[in-house]
Amino acid sequence: MGQERPNDEERPESRDLGVYGCSPPHSPRLGPTRFYVFAGDPNPKQTIKRCKRKRIQACNDQRTAKTAIGVMAILGFFCLVNWFMLSRLHEGRVWLRRGLSENPKHVSAQNEERKKFEKQKMKYNGTYGRMLSLATDALAENKLETKDLWQEPKEQASAWKPCADQRSWNLDDGKNGYIMVTANGGINQQRVAVCNIVVVARLLNAALVIPKFMLSDVWTDASQFGDIYQEEHFIEYLSPDIRIVKELPKELQSLNLEEIGSVVTDIEVMKEAKPDFCMTHILPILLKNRVIHFVGFGNRLAFDPLPFELQRLRCRCNFHALNFVPRIQETAALLVKRLRGSGSYVAPLDLHLLGPKYASLILDNKSDSPVQEEASSSSSSSSSSSKYLALHLRFEIDMVAHSLCYFGGGETEQKELDSYRQKHFPSLSTLTRKKKFRSADVLRTEGLCPLTPEEAVLMLAALGFNRETRVFVAGANIYGGSKRLAVLTSLYPNLVTKEKLLTETELQPFKNFSSQLAALDFIACAAADAFAMTDSGSQLSSLVSGYRIYYGGGKLPTIRPNKRRLSDILLKNSTIEWNVFEKRVRKAIRQTKHVFARPNGRSVYRYPRCKECMCHA
Repeated sequence: MGQERPNDEERPESRDLGVYGCSPPHSPRLGPTRFYVFAGDPNPKQTIKRCKRKRIQACNDQRTAKTAIGVMAILGFFCLVNWFMLSRLHEGRVWLRRGLSENPKHVSAQNEERKKFEKQKMKYNGTYGRMLSLATDALAENKLETKDLWQEPKEQASAWKPCADQRSWNLDDGKNGYIMVTANGGINQQRVAVCNIVVVARLLNAALVIPKFMLSDVWTDASQFGDIYQEEHFIEYLSPDIRIVKELPKELQSLNLEEIGSVVTDIEVMKEAKPDFCMTHILPILLKNRVIHFVGFGNRLAFDPLPFELQRLRCRCNFHALNFVPRIQETAALLVKRLRGSGSYVAPLDLHLLGPKYASLILDNKSDSPVQEEASSSSSSSSSSSKYLALHLRFEIDMVAHSLCYFGGGETEQKELDSYRQKHFPSLSTLTRKKKFRSADVLRTEGLCPLTPEEAVLMLAALGFNRETRVFVAGANIYGGSKRLAVLTSLYPNLVTKEKLLTETELQPFKNFSSQLAALDFIACAAADAFAMTDSGSQLSSLVSGYRIYYGGGKLPTIRPNKRRLSDILLKNSTIEWNVFEKRVRKAIRQTKHVFARPNGRSVYRYPRCKECMCHA
């Protein structure tokens, strides 16, 4: 007979209720039977409840595990699809950005070009060597430019319209006498002085003699008013406002003005003098001697408080009455034409800068002479894009020396700048020996130092201007010469100056006349699609930015770096990562692009958005 089966009490596993505490391990059924499991159980009801609870818990555990597995599977599938879509989008962007079809030959050519660029990379030394290398790598990626590089906040900016040409007064007879002025400084300081003296002439009811320009040992330019501006237009346009004559009456020409006390210098007139000062101190001399001669007159008239119509006259003089002479306009038209390349067009601002006659030269499709073609092709981009960026690099030796800053040139630089200050700024040179000034590091931290070419090019690269951008550099005789400009050209090979775009023959009439050359820079900067200044205190930058606001219709952006903020960013040049540098620079510049009305006391030449100069729609 077979082996006898033991009873439940002899089998210890008979007390084991199985996996769920209800089904014995040897049971062939899917669930327990009430007869077998609970035979001899003293509390069958409690056991049933316990079994149900455990079974429900087990089902819940199974359901939770299945749900978790399902969620993980869905997430995995979603990530896979997302990765696939992003990779396709990125691939599409690459082809769109580089303008290539899916042709292996084009891919190979692009790789060859990149390798060639890597070989040509300049090795940078000095303070910004690391950052310049990072900028080079960033530009090599050829990223898409952001839209706001070439735009202003159009809706707010376009709401302001020029209206300084509107008049609501009658001509004064100028019976109180004659006002003469010999304006000092460069062309831009002289322009400001001319507009200010026009206002003073109206204020004192005097006739104005055509202004004269002082020969400066810094600018060494003997140009006079008629060499730069159209005299007849100046006289005619302002004729409803003041009486303008070309010279003093004969009976006054023989007077010794200094002897009779009619010469007034900058030392005698406080900076930004209010109208009351002129009425109290200047008018009595004018009434007594019938003539007064201002020598200098730089920034000697306050912007506020000033009566509405006098402020409007100031704007009218700057934006309407001062037109450059034809030979400057003609050469500037050639310059703008070559900067814009084959995509040349006439902008509304061009008509005011160049006049209708010479603005049309920009559209002249006749090819340049062989010499001209060589001059333009040697520095032009192969691209036919008409956009160009103008950069006013205010880094001439006079600016560098006057700033008292240090620019990394060691003892040689210090001796050179000290010598220059002694010759051209003797009073400043004397002060530096007698008085303790703030250190160069403190001046830089406070944003009082002009941007170097290295700092300027880092700013442009961080803002996202493409490596192929055509950059026009305004300014003459950059301190440090071609070595310093080499940093700019290494990152932006399509960098040009007026000397590169114009032939020797075309530039010859302007040689040895720095103010007339500066007039060419003024026009090229004002007509640019985007304008970047490096020193907000520069008169050229101020006048250009104001001109672009007045005539630009909200379409001509200007980059005005806050040098204090930029200095704080650049101080971290040895550790900061490029993407962080980009974000901080862009944020700093974005904050300067807000459209706002002229703050009280600020220049109407730089901030013409005010009720006196422009009408707000």
